[in-house]
Amino acid sequence: MGSDPKVYSLAEVSEHNYNKDCWLVIGGKVYDVTNFLEEHPGGDEVLLSATGKDATDDFEDVGHSTTAREMMDQYYIGEIDPSTFPKKATYKPAKQAHYDQDKTSEFIIRILQFLVPLAILGLAVAVRFYTKTS
Repeated sequence: MGSDPKVYSLAEVSEHNYNKDCWLVIGGKVYDVTNFLEEHPGGDEVLLSATGKDATDDFEDVGHSTTAREMMDQYYIGEIDPSTFPKKATYKPAKQAHYDQDKTSEFIIRILQFLVPLAILGLAVAVRFYTKTS
C-alpha cells in the first residue's frame, strides 16, 4: 500500500462494473479485482454483483479465510470517499390510526346481534323440548 492512497468516489468506482474492468469497495478500501474474476472460487458473477456499492457485508457474510484476506492487498488501489455514499434512510414506523373508543361499542353491538338471536333460538328449542314430553 502506498503512503498516500488515491481517494475515489462511489460514482468513479461504480463505473468499473464489467468483467474486463471490475472494482469493489470492501472495508472503505477500493480493490481492482479484474484479474481475479476468473480465479474467484465463487465465480465472477459473485464479484460483479457486488460492484457499485459497499461490498463489505457481502464479503464478511461469506466468511473468507485469512489467505483470501491477505490476497486482497495485491488488488488494493485506494480508499473510498465515505461522503459519496448515499445517506441511509432512517426507519420511520408507520403512523397508526388513533384508537377510536366508539368502535368498542360497535363491536359489542355486533356480538349482541349474533348472541341474542342464538339465545332466542336456544330458548325456543328448550321450550319445544320440554313441552313436547307433556
